[in-house]
Amino acid sequence: FKGGDTCEYLLSSGRFLGEKVWQPHSCMMHKYKNSEAKNCLVDKHIVFIGDSRIRQLFYSFIKLINPQVKEEGNKHGNIPFEDKSASIKVDFLWYPEVNGSMRQRIKSWTEGSVAKPHVIVVGAATWSIKIHNGSNEALTQYKINITSIAPLLEKLAKSSDVYWVLQDPVYEDMLSDSRKMITNEKIDAYNEAAVRILNSSSRNSKAKVKVFSVSKLIAQETIMKSADGLHVPELSRDTNAMILMNVYCNKIMKPIDGSCCQPEPPLTLIQKLAFCFFTLSIIGYLIINLIHRNNFRKNKSCTDLESGEEKKPAISTPNVSTLEMLLHSFCKLGLIMTYFYLCDRANLFMKENKFYTHSSFFIPIVYILVLGVFYTENTKETKVLNREQTDEWKGWMQLVILIYHISGASTFLPVYMHIRVLVAAYLFQTGYGHFSYFWIKGDFGVYRVCQVLFRLNFLVVVLCIVMDRPYQFYYFVPLVTVWFMIIYATLAIWPQVVQKKANGNCLWHFGLLLKLICLLTCIYFLSYSQGAFEKIFSFWPLSKCFELNGNVYEWWFRWKLDRYVVFHGMLFAFIYLALQKRQMISEGKGDPLFSNRVSNVLLFISIVSFLTYSVWASSCKNKTECNELHPSVSVVQILAFILIRNIPGYVRSVYSSFFAWFGKISLELFICQYHIWLAADTKGILVLIPGYPMFNVLVSTFIFVCVAHEISQITNDLAQIVVPKDNSTLLKRLLCIAGFFSGLLLFSAMQDQSRH
Repeated sequence: FKGGDTCEYLLSSGRFLGEKVWQPHSCMMHKYKNSEAKNCLVDKHIVFIGDSRIRQLFYSFIKLINPQVKEEGNKHGNIPFEDKSASIKVDFLWYPEVNGSMRQRIKSWTEGSVAKPHVIVVGAATWSIKIHNGSNEALTQYKINITSIAPLLEKLAKSSDVYWVLQDPVYEDMLSDSRKMITNEKIDAYNEAAVRILNSSSRNSKAKVKVFSVSKLIAQETIMKSADGLHVPELSRDTNAMILMNVYCNKIMKPIDGSCCQPEPPLTLIQKLAFCFFTLSIIGYLIINLIHRNNFRKNKSCTDLESGEEKKPAISTPNVSTLEMLLHSFCKLGLIMTYFYLCDRANLFMKENKFYTHSSFFIPIVYILVLGVFYTENTKETKVLNREQTDEWKGWMQLVILIYHISGASTFLPVYMHIRVLVAAYLFQTGYGHFSYFWIKGDFGVYRVCQVLFRLNFLVVVLCIVMDRPYQFYYFVPLVTVWFMIIYATLAIWPQVVQKKANGNCLWHFGLLLKLICLLTCIYFLSYSQGAFEKIFSFWPLSKCFELNGNVYEWWFRWKLDRYVVFHGMLFAFIYLALQKRQMISEGKGDPLFSNRVSNVLLFISIVSFLTYSVWASSCKNKTECNELHPSVSVVQILAFILIRNIPGYVRSVYSSFFAWFGKISLELFICQYHIWLAADTKGILVLIPGYPMFNVLVSTFIFVCVAHEISQITNDLAQIVVPKDNSTLLKRLLCIAGFFSGLLLFSAMQDQSRH
């Protein structure tokens, strides 16, 4: 289903999500703030021509520029408005009938060197019906008058945006006696005449007067709330004004969540090079595949005439198989990236705004929890936070986060605060997992570091290139990458303290604790010194990675929001491994973690702590204040969950294979959702099948999960090739990667220069 002309859809079709949110067909509407409206309309002149209903639209429009405007002045006269700070002029011209006077005014803009308005909004009919008592002669005259005005409007449309507003329906039961002749039947006849004449005129002209017919649909849903049956309620007029703003401003301001009327972005130099690379990979793979098939046919086992034995075909050399595997991976990745581009950069598929309801969030949550419990299996080991359990934890958290994003639940503060804990829990696992590995293995080699960095960043780097997005846009990957490097640096710098060394001398434990205290001090300092933090990450080339919209504030905000939780994860790992080494906990199958008495007390405290945090999060009234407390208190619910999940022996011995499966591809799911499940860089929802919301979600979800799983496999395959265990080969690869990123920075600088 092709998206088509989203401007036409915006002006002609849509539906209400709930009672107040208007959803245009196929595209997303941006909600313009006063500052954005001023920036768009600077040095512009907009004119509204018509009757009292056009005057309503005029007032709603200027309130988008200045909300303090009061609706006062001569109701049956011209009303000027000017914003001197932005040099914006908006005029309402009182012409309640389509007649000679209106024609003369419009004609004056087409003559000579008279300054023409940039936007003209015209509409009238109800006065003609009222004054002439709904006579057929009045309709005939209306047609004649519009026919004479249409060529003038078409002439203006060559240099200005011209909109003809169709007449909204009335609520006949509420009309006063003096307006009873204004019926919906008459209004439909006038609208039909206007559309037919304007469309006929536009067929003979390259320019086109845009028919603003969507106001009819909006009024049909809201006219019952009208004060007098004729004038539309505030919701209708405000929605119409916002539609007008989107029609004119989206192509100028290019808001991410305003896909209506936005042209397809041009391909950048880097995107073109990526396209060529993937095309060559596909061609290369097909050529090698054909050569192999041809060789296979030639070497197909044949009978030796002398011995009667079968000769086995020659085995391909490892170099060829590695090359084939590399090209095969890039071939699949190229096709997947094409799908990404078509979904979220090309105007091929439709996009819609999110709309939150409690049912749209909580019903899917209950559904996946039931599924997760249904797929319960025994774990291979019964240690605290064993591999199956951490995969399960990542899996159900990722599914909840996905539902949170697609349902638009960020507008509901209690849900937002709980989701913040889930993101913190991911980072907690980062601290716990990497600390445990370095502490137990003592492996600080380059190979381990490169493997982790490649697996974390490969997909994001490819998306930055293909989707033309900065690295910081996918904020979670920079977050876990930086924290991994901090953990590595903390443990790798002299003196290196690992479990083997600490077992020989307990004093090494104090050395490690001293390192952790230094780390905590640095975190505390940077969290309260925004200037120092921004200086560190504003140095080139770090700034290229961490800047978003020209500054690193977003990166500082994301880092600060969960600044302590990685440290908490490291500290928990240290305490747990120390207790495990001294056999102070019991991790046998079915055994409680501690003695029955201690286990019961800790379990009670954990449940109370878990619920207390939920009560606090649910009572949050201000997002800013709650975000300030979150870094210090999120660990309470995380630790409470770990203890509830691990203290009872039976609970620790089972896991959900359903959640664990998703946990293994949780990173890919989190990143892929940006473009092929959600849309407009997570601001909206991708629509593959319009008109069937549930079926659309099922289809897009199936494709999305399959793609995430495939990318996970591609990443694992490429990690083995790009990051080999041999140090000399690895060094060569690192030099190639450094060259690649140097070229990327060079091309990026060229792109930025051409844009400016």
